Amino acid sequence: MSSAADVQGSQGAGGAEPTASSSLVVEELVAGYGEVTALNKVTINARPATITAVLGANGAGKTTLLRAVSGLVRPRGGRILLDGTDRAGRGPEALAKAGIAHVPEGQGIIPELTVEENLRMGMMAWPGLRPRRTEKAAATADAYQRFPVLADRRRKLAGTLSGGERQMLVIARALVARPRVLLLDEPSLGLAPRVMAQVMDTVVQLSRENGITVVLVEQNARAALSIADRGVVLNLGRVVAEAEAQALASDVALRHHYLGF
Repeated sequence: MSSAADVQGSQGAGGAEPTASSSLVVEELVAGYGEVTALNKVTINARPATITAVLGANGAGKTTLLRAVSGLVRPRGGRILLDGTDRAGRGPEALAKAGIAHVPEGQGIIPELTVEENLRMGMMAWPGLRPRRTEKAAATADAYQRFPVLADRRRKLAGTLSGGERQMLVIARALVARPRVLLLDEPSLGLAPRVMAQVMDTVVQLSRENGITVVLVEQNARAALSIADRGVVLNLGRVVAEAEAQALASDVALRHHYLGF
């Protein structure tokens, strides 16, 4: 894995101060689409400033979980507690302003805008009417410090970026919103091993140094468990295992049955 120094964060270089850590607790969550129930009484506890890996096969309910937490899917039951306050049923804008940032699978950049314009879109989630120019400049500088390749391409259209660069941009755009909780859906999807390692290093840094609570959905279970504090395994919309990441990685029967390695 690449050294974290390759993606040095803002703390080590005099940028933004660490984010206040927050807890995210999902209790008995029920959600779905039409008559299909994708999540059936799912309970997950993401502790402050930790990485919780959510694992499972396709169709297990992983993406629906993140979409429900970020307000893109309205829960049918259960609670979504951010620092003890129930946020279930609130819309994406309200949840973004509350401190929940969602990086969906497939990156979701706006290809017709420049890199810097994409970053500014992330600032729309800031609480209040309008961030000051100095705040915008500081947030943008922090993103470029964390991902130097984006600084080199700041005036390029986002649609011209490589797959790895796009993934860096979409994470950077989430970070300029100054989230307390970061939901990452398949951040390594389609990336070369070296770029995937760099992204995973960044995720670790965000949690350990910047105090962000991370919920990481990953098909690459081995990579996810190698950086996570805890792991949760979903199968057909239910939690079938939850434990410290190292314990899940050491459970050979569980790995073979649910995780494919």
